[in-house]
Amino acid sequence: MKDMDNIAAAMTDLGARAKAAAAELAFARPEQKQKALEAAADAVWAKREEIKAANARDMEFGREKGLSAAMMDRLMLDDARIQGICDGLRAVAGQDDPVGAVMEEWDRPTGLNIQRVRTPLGVVGVIYESRPNVTADAGALCLKSGNAVILRGGSEGFNSSTAIHACLVEGLQAAGLPEDAIQLVPTRDRAAVSALLTMTDYVDVIVPRGGKGLVGLVQREARVPVFAHLEGIVHIYIDPSADPQKALDVVLNAKTRRTGICGAAECLLVHKDAVELGQQLVDMLKDAGVAVHAEGLNGTDAAGPDDWGKEYLDMEIAARVVDDLDGAIAHIRTYGSNHTDCIIAEDQAAVDRFFERLDSAILMHNASTQFADGGEFGMGAEIGIATGKMHARGPVGAAQLTSFKYLVRGDGTVRA
Repeated sequence: MKDMDNIAAAMTDLGARAKAAAAELAFARPEQKQKALEAAADAVWAKREEIKAANARDMEFGREKGLSAAMMDRLMLDDARIQGICDGLRAVAGQDDPVGAVMEEWDRPTGLNIQRVRTPLGVVGVIYESRPNVTADAGALCLKSGNAVILRGGSEGFNSSTAIHACLVEGLQAAGLPEDAIQLVPTRDRAAVSALLTMTDYVDVIVPRGGKGLVGLVQREARVPVFAHLEGIVHIYIDPSADPQKALDVVLNAKTRRTGICGAAECLLVHKDAVELGQQLVDMLKDAGVAVHAEGLNGTDAAGPDDWGKEYLDMEIAARVVDDLDGAIAHIRTYGSNHTDCIIAEDQAAVDRFFERLDSAILMHNASTQFADGGEFGMGAEIGIATGKMHARGPVGAAQLTSFKYLVRGDGTVRA
């Protein structure tokens, strides 16, 4: 696939095969899907040495490309992370099958019985960067929800994603499901992304998972509906009522546990009456090796206009003193991305106001924003954190990858 014409033809072929597979998956038995995912998990673990070897090639590619330490961390696979992939596959396998689930049921005076039931979306296109585990998460969730999926991973993780995808196909084969249910775009060429975004005859929804550049590209060029996953410009607000130990524990974990994930804290907002605690937090972060770009606090350096609304994905954070809770809310409304925001407080009225007046997909109280993850929400895995307001919002698990249809039953019933 070296020129655009060949890529366009190849992508059309992927789409046609995905659409045919989706028609079969729509009525696949729950036990088949469960078997496919459990077999895929077994295959991933059995082939972990091959996956790590493929990942080593990707890590070398990333180093040559000059990826940051945080991006390299997102890319890296070891035994523990491969075990996590297996655990995620098995967790999704063990969930209740959403397809056909009755969401609501009622009877009408006319004698009609009406049910609203979950049904697959059809074909999902997933475009993602760096993290090869998304290959397994997205494949699993789409299969569980009865959708075929076309995966287009980032160029950095191409070899890792290819190795993981082969294990997913093994699972499909073991369960007697169509291999085309989970397909991986077999090229790094970006022309494949442009083709995928315009395949309205075959693709029902696009899920972009990556940085601002990727999501912006998708939103500009897509002719297919998009579940937007904007960057995680995550704020933590420190209220005067905050418990100091809770604040120290939560802020350190939220920033430093893994800096390269979308739930990592990127901005600390401190009430003017909590400056002493705020300075303790800044000092703690500096001691942990975090560069703090601060306004109103003694940071590593002074914050500039470009530090607000920035996703660092690294050992950096912005910090600012605000006049009050409403000042924090105003800052988040101006610079946030509607992803995840947190309040550290013991004053319930402050918490209620924060929850009521902000409309981020995830709002947290006294908890690390690193919990902004589908696995931590009990979804087994998630395909992304949707920050838009149409259809899915927050962690997108199997249930969020379904639509619904109405089943209307009568008994020779006619309308007057």
